[in-house]
Amino acid sequence: MTREAPFGSWKSPLTADVIVEASVSLGGPAFAGGDLWWSELRPQEAGRVQLVRLGPDGPVDVLPDGFSARTRVHEYGGGAWWLFAADEDPGSHTTVFFVNWTDQRLYRLDVAGTGAVGEPVAISPEPERPGALRFADGIVSRDGERIICVREWHGAPDATEARNEIVVLPADGSAEPTVLVGGIRGPDFVSSPRLSPDEHTLAWLQWNHPDMPWDAAELWVAAFDAGSVVATPTIDGAVRLAGGPDESIAQPRWDHAGRLWYVSDRDGWWDLCAFVAAGRPEPGAPVDDRLRVGDGDWAQPQWVFGQSWYDFLPGDRGLVACCRKDGTDRLAFRAGPEPGGADEAPSWGDPVWLDLDVTAVDGVVAGPDGRIAMVASSLRAEPRVVTIDTTSGRPDRFELTVVRPARDLGLDDEMVSVPEHLEFPTPPGPDGEPAVAYVLVYPPANPDFVGPPGELPPLIVMSHGGPTSAARPQLNPSIQFWTSRGFAVADVNYRGSTGYGRAFRLALNDRWGLADVDDCIAAAQYLAGHNRVDGRRLAIRGGSAGGYTTLCALTFHDEFTVGCSLYGVADLEALALDTHKFESRYLDRLVGPYPADRDTYVARSPIHHTDRLATPLLILQGLEDEIVPPAQSEMMADALRQKGVPFAYLAFEGEQHGFRQAPNIRRALEAELYFYSRVFDFELSEAIDPIEIEHLA
Repeated sequence: MTREAPFGSWKSPLTADVIVEASVSLGGPAFAGGDLWWSELRPQEAGRVQLVRLGPDGPVDVLPDGFSARTRVHEYGGGAWWLFAADEDPGSHTTVFFVNWTDQRLYRLDVAGTGAVGEPVAISPEPERPGALRFADGIVSRDGERIICVREWHGAPDATEARNEIVVLPADGSAEPTVLVGGIRGPDFVSSPRLSPDEHTLAWLQWNHPDMPWDAAELWVAAFDAGSVVATPTIDGAVRLAGGPDESIAQPRWDHAGRLWYVSDRDGWWDLCAFVAAGRPEPGAPVDDRLRVGDGDWAQPQWVFGQSWYDFLPGDRGLVACCRKDGTDRLAFRAGPEPGGADEAPSWGDPVWLDLDVTAVDGVVAGPDGRIAMVASSLRAEPRVVTIDTTSGRPDRFELTVVRPARDLGLDDEMVSVPEHLEFPTPPGPDGEPAVAYVLVYPPANPDFVGPPGELPPLIVMSHGGPTSAARPQLNPSIQFWTSRGFAVADVNYRGSTGYGRAFRLALNDRWGLADVDDCIAAAQYLAGHNRVDGRRLAIRGGSAGGYTTLCALTFHDEFTVGCSLYGVADLEALALDTHKFESRYLDRLVGPYPADRDTYVARSPIHHTDRLATPLLILQGLEDEIVPPAQSEMMADALRQKGVPFAYLAFEGEQHGFRQAPNIRRALEAELYFYSRVFDFELSEAIDPIEIEHLA
């Protein structure tokens, strides 16, 4: 029977325990020897990343106790493991190479076809300082003898910051890595080393301060010499093929015929491109293929290594790729290529959209048997490892199989809040041009409750991190936690978010702390103005960059009633002076060059304007955060304490940038619910350990 109860107080089966219990973050996947592998970040195992191999009897954990496949390169990691198998038969002997979290050394682990696992053996040298040598984004040569990967070296001679290089090393660890790209006068950043099928050409990406890879990145190639017993591998004749100050390149990849593909946003959207001829392209070589589908991106920002949004089916049967259009990921199939004439390039077919229940995608890879694997989610399903059988060659017959479900939350359809993607007007930019932003709106959903007559639900505005990231349309239990209790949620894609083209992504440049805040406020006002939420009960929350947006909204504006900052930036100047290399010049574009524009940094830093802050605030922070150090949150808490603003500050031991341990995830979620209940004055429907809220009457 449906009961009447105030919004926010509804009893929900989605407790914090349920959300944390058996939760995993799935990554990868990858094929080796015909077998499918993936990774699982497990909060119940203190945030450990386990590698899983799908065997004949089901999934099998591969890494022994004490090992976790996670890299700290760029601090955000990704691409922490890769595979080699001598043949393509399922169940064959496979070697996995992975970066171990605790020491950041590169390890080799041989896995027998029977599933028997040996002990990992370190193949990278032990640095003088623990964690000083870090690895990521590797590939293995065809014979399994060499590894080419990215190395980040902290404390290199004559280096004022970490040095990022592409190196090659023997797969048995018998010699130290040799630098192929980088060194004292090399580029500031490198990624995506990829060998051509004949292994005569190496392609890679590189970029320099102050650019981020989604601002400007370059595609380079060079002749590769694998060396011999007495000679070390080398590259020669390195040239730039694409990219530059106004073009971002992503995800280079060779097809089976030896043609080089990549993704470029030169024309305003990340388009899928390919060179005409096989083999090593020369500068100015024609690009015969530029896949456009109107307003859509075939890539996403390279916050982490190892991203893959397209891959080629065996036998040149075509490719499967992901495109983000109107905030939603869609899968497409391209048949081909048809042989060209004497002077013509092979012709690939037009893309065909696949009618599959998928709205968000990561990690598209092809197997030797014609299966495509990926991590995919939908509006009613959490991210899960799936495969698509393409062997029919008929896109209308492609079948999706769930290989590894995230878990069964046991929710009826009526308990799941399905978002609506809305475009709404927002304050114009500096030139006065009309502006829009986008939001995923989740209404309250719980079949057991309704709100009192005439009452509208409170709203939680979510500001994503990055800020060059995106709110994605997929089942997120952390959002359903709120909607099942009677909250409405607005997950905002403010200016600067991805999935809406280059111009929208760059619209935040020079305006971080302004345009993003305006868009979050405009989203709340839009929903309140259309009588969808209670305009007197508006919350805003966000982590990292989203935490900065939250703090700015509460400090410089008075539209919100309460806020929650998770490891958020309070002092832009402190961030510019004390953060890791990858983002050390990020603010040059978002705010302005430092120290030349120091006045702007001070003007937009909430910590310098706490006299204007009078809104209750919850602050959550990991004490091992290298990206936004704890001092940022501690300074904000001290200022709130001195001013007498109601607040609570919870710090978590052993957490970095983002919470990965089950007890801490549970505590943070319950603390936030408790905080809102006190500010919005509703009774909780469950027993929660209270938190100390200073200065709350």
